[in-house]
Amino acid sequence: MHITDVILKKRSGEKLSREEIDFFIKGYVSGDIPDYQASALLMAIWFKRMDSRETTDLTLSMVASGDTIDLSGIEGIKVDKHSTGGVADTTTLIAGPLVAACGGRVAKMSGRGLGHTGGTLDKLESIPGLSIEQSMESFQNIVNKHGLSVIGQTANLVPADKKLYALRDVTVTVDNMSLIAASVMSKKIASGADAIVLDVKTGSGAFMKKTEDAFELAGIMVEIGKLAGRNTVALVTDMNQPLGNAVGNALEVREAIEILKGGHAGDLKDAALALSAWMLRLSNLAGTEAEAMKMLNSVIENGAALKSFAGMIEAQGGNPAVTDDVSLLPSAGKIIEVKADKAGWVSEMDNTEIGIAAMLLGAGRQTKADVIDPAVGLWMKKRLGDAVSLGDVLAEFYVNDEKNLKESIDRFKAAVKIGSEKPEDLPLIYKVIE
Repeated sequence: MHITDVILKKRSGEKLSREEIDFFIKGYVSGDIPDYQASALLMAIWFKRMDSRETTDLTLSMVASGDTIDLSGIEGIKVDKHSTGGVADTTTLIAGPLVAACGGRVAKMSGRGLGHTGGTLDKLESIPGLSIEQSMESFQNIVNKHGLSVIGQTANLVPADKKLYALRDVTVTVDNMSLIAASVMSKKIASGADAIVLDVKTGSGAFMKKTEDAFELAGIMVEIGKLAGRNTVALVTDMNQPLGNAVGNALEVREAIEILKGGHAGDLKDAALALSAWMLRLSNLAGTEAEAMKMLNSVIENGAALKSFAGMIEAQGGNPAVTDDVSLLPSAGKIIEVKADKAGWVSEMDNTEIGIAAMLLGAGRQTKADVIDPAVGLWMKKRLGDAVSLGDVLAEFYVNDEKNLKESIDRFKAAVKIGSEKPEDLPLIYKVIE
């Protein structure tokens, strides 16, 4: 078999066999197939697309390129949750403890963020002492005891995805449904979960700007999950404004803790509850949405969800007292109010720009080498559809280094549009794909 034949076949619009896909993935990971030929095949896939069978075969070939995690040492159904990413998306830190408190088993491997704000691991590392580096034995023991553990991915988990994503990034082939779906699902399948709940974002702050594209991607990933033997559901959710109010690592942990205590009604809490309800249903712990919601609200009210989070924090070396006193989290030296220049209604938000504003304060990374300041970020005071008077506070900026402060404020104010009419309400959840 020759890679040039595989490239020509896909360039001609024909379907690749499992053997041809395996040949490509094995050859590229081993270095036998060079970047320039892999780039040619990626571009052919971008133009000619893959069907569901090819996409599933690509996913499984990528899974087989490295380690797969055996979670058989954890009792019960292991359920994972994955978001395609967005600003102020702290649902993992809320849904995980909620599901664990209801008897679920959430064994999650997460990544770090590049751009905007940090990923789930960066948020967790803002908790004093907490380590996301755990052995597999420790990881499974923590889940068995507390129902929840979130750690970093192993170095050899889906190496094909690491190589392919870096190549896709520089060859402008990232935005292909099959390649996106295979990237996401290969890591989820390799991580060993029995059931997967996907949160596919759509809107100004999402990779999928158009709702119909998000529906298509969600459908492809659900089909891959089921063909791979994983019970999978996808929720397509709105990302036309920050999901929560906090944008920044320690600030997002604070908001998650406050929600687990029963506070902060709004989109972040509603999204976390919706995802948690499906996690319980796929874990066979609840039969209906109403039953799941009753369970989830109960563990918030009786404190069990907060206790689950504290248990995981302590088991991973962190200070569990942060769940009682959020002032123990890293705090910024200065809080600056950013105010509205005119009256009206918050009519539109450019989520990407809001994320960049937080990154400029030090809450995210432009390169892998950048060091995140866990204390900085911003706290939204107005949301889409809110009435605004001249001088109203739009957000509080939590600042340590003022080097990029002016640019950060300017970008934020340009991103939050104030119009003369109240905009139409957008749904939080557009569709559930089973």
